[in-house]
Amino acid sequence: MPSGHSYAAPVPDHAELPDIPAALRPERVDEHRYAVTNTGDAGQRDVVFGGQLLAQAIVAASLRHPGKDVRSIQAVFARPGRIDAPTELAIDPMHDGRSFASDTVTAWQGDRLCARFLVLLDADEPDVVRHDVAMPRVPGPDDAAPTGPGGLVYPGAEMRIVDDVDLWNVDAPVGPAETFLWTRAASLPDTPAVHQAALAWATDGFLIGTALRPHAGINQDDAHRGLSTGVIAHTIVFHEPFRADEWLLLAHECPYAGRGRSFGTADVFTEDARYVASFVQTNMIRFFADSAMADGTRYRTVM
Repeated sequence: MPSGHSYAAPVPDHAELPDIPAALRPERVDEHRYAVTNTGDAGQRDVVFGGQLLAQAIVAASLRHPGKDVRSIQAVFARPGRIDAPTELAIDPMHDGRSFASDTVTAWQGDRLCARFLVLLDADEPDVVRHDVAMPRVPGPDDAAPTGPGGLVYPGAEMRIVDDVDLWNVDAPVGPAETFLWTRAASLPDTPAVHQAALAWATDGFLIGTALRPHAGINQDDAHRGLSTGVIAHTIVFHEPFRADEWLLLAHECPYAGRGRSFGTADVFTEDARYVASFVQTNMIRFFADSAMADGTRYRTVM
C-alpha cells in the first residue's frame, strides 16, 4: 500500500473508542492502517456496501483530528469488495492546519484497491453570510409507513419512504425521478463523526433506484441480475450539526440518465426543516456484456 506521510497524527487505540459502535469502529493495525468490519449477507449479495465504507472512512479520519469535524468526503469506488474478505483503511495524511485538515483514505482488500476517499475536515467558524434552501413539502415520518428491504441505511435504523414509493417491484407504477426518504438510527453516542457516518451510510443506496423510477419494466431489484449497476463516484458535504438518531429527510432526485450512467443529487433536512447536508452521485447502469454474469453472484467482474 504506497503512502507518503507529511505528519504524524495521534493514532487512536481500540481502548480509546468505547463509544464508537462496532460497525463503525476502526481497529488499529499500525500508525496509518485500520481494519474495519464488513456488514451484509455474502450468500445473498457478496459485495461490500459503499455506504458502509463511506461511514467508516469518516470515523477513521475524524479520530485523527481532534477539534475538527468532517466537512466533506469525496469517493471513487474503483472495484467492488467482497463481504468475507478482510478490509483495511489506509490513511495518507495531506494537511493538518489550524482551520483545515485533509486525508486520503483508501479501502483495501489485500492488494486489491476497492475505493478511495478524500476527506476534508475543518474547525467551526462564525457566519459571514448565511442562506440555505427550503425543505420540500412532503409528509413527515409519522405519516410514512416503515419501509423495506433493509440494509441500505445504518444498521438498526428505521427507514420510511414517503408515499410508499416502491423502488424494488418491477410492477410498481412509474413516477418522477425523485425519492423522499426518512431515516432515524437507534440511540447514538454524542460524537459528531458517528452521526455523520450514520447518515453517510444511508446516502449510497437510493439514487440508482430513483434514476430507474420513471422507466417501466425496470427497477433496482434488477441490479446484478439483468442489469450491471454500481456507484462509481459519491460526494457528501455536511453543512450543519445534526443527530442521526433523530429523523432526517433525504430528498433525492435524478436530473440525468443516459449513456450507461446516471447522475443524482440529494438534500438532507432535519424534521424541523434545518438544511444539514447534501450529496451527489454518479452511477453505472448498463446491461451485462455476458449474460452468464447476470446471476447476482459474480460481483468482482462487474466493474
